[in-house]
Amino acid sequence: MGSGEPNPAGKKKKYLKAALYVGDLDPDVTEDMLYKKFRPAGPLRFTRICRDPVTRSPLGYGYLNFRFPADAEWALNTMNFDLINGKPFRLMWSQPDDRLRKSGIGNIFIKNLDKSIDNRALFYLFSAFGSILSCKVVCDDNGSKGYAYVHFDSLAAANRAIWHMNGVRLNNRQVYVGRFKFPEERAAEVRTRDRATFTNVFVKNFGDDMNDDKLKELFSEYGPTESVKVIRDASGKSKGFGFVRYETHEAAQKAVLDLHGKSIDGKVLYVGRAQKKIERLAELRRRFERLRLKEKSRPPGVPIYIKNLDETIDDEKLKEEFSSFGSISRAKVMVEVGQGKGFGVVCFSSFEEATKAVDEMNGRIVGSKPLQVTLGQARRRW
Repeated sequence: MGSGEPNPAGKKKKYLKAALYVGDLDPDVTEDMLYKKFRPAGPLRFTRICRDPVTRSPLGYGYLNFRFPADAEWALNTMNFDLINGKPFRLMWSQPDDRLRKSGIGNIFIKNLDKSIDNRALFYLFSAFGSILSCKVVCDDNGSKGYAYVHFDSLAAANRAIWHMNGVRLNNRQVYVGRFKFPEERAAEVRTRDRATFTNVFVKNFGDDMNDDKLKELFSEYGPTESVKVIRDASGKSKGFGFVRYETHEAAQKAVLDLHGKSIDGKVLYVGRAQKKIERLAELRRRFERLRLKEKSRPPGVPIYIKNLDETIDDEKLKEEFSSFGSISRAKVMVEVGQGKGFGVVCFSSFEEATKAVDEMNGRIVGSKPLQVTLGQARRRW
């Protein structure tokens, strides 16, 4: 066995030796029901259903802690995918150290599965290639969504499964089996491939009077279009963005290079390649993580939120307008493509200062617009 490969014989040292994870539980399953179900396997230290910390609603999974490791292993080998409250559950070793799961090592992705293949069938199909830590067919209210994940305890087992199962027909459907890729990796692959071939262009930050015909007239200069659409809300009002699909990649690329950042009726256009869904999700995750880290490093204070800002208001002017109410640790106008988005935030050192600013500034005209000012939630450092 290679020195860089996890040792299956030592697998259980990574986990609580007698603790099992139990998933896909019916919402009505209780700790007592778990205890009665698994007590025949051996004496239990405890059973636990995990619940939402606020609503106390069950989350559909829990844990079993046996007194003896042999009993936990017996339950895992003989009771997995059995029924409780009429629904099959999944068992796997509890993994308090989630570094293996987060590493992606030994994890594979399967797609184009027949809807008849469930967790039990998936487990027995792939267990021939090595020890499985977890396996999951992804489902919604209508059943299987046709794809699944299997996590082996070693990279070698995962590679064996890919080698033998990729392209195999299961229930008359040819399945794809490949290495699991994190969303960021898949998004990067899509982005690299699409940059050289894209024909769909995303446009935003245009005026309310923009319609399909005007948008087509603006973009047709760069080549023939297949479709042009301004996105509207339920009332028919433009949401300020739209899409243009060209017949050729060259026309789309030329439109992006020429129109991005161009001013139309006083608005600075954003024009770029329309992202795929996986790219948008990856970008949202990155943005959320950046905001989370920024929020942690931000000085404590009481924020107020200001909407309907005049386009002439920048960070300095915003701070100047509110500085008479107290000590300000932060004043920020949100911008996009170099232009204010019409809202911002000001952080005061105390609740009293923030409240006074809200009382006196809400409705006051600054520039050419009446402000909408509301109180945010205080941040504290413990």
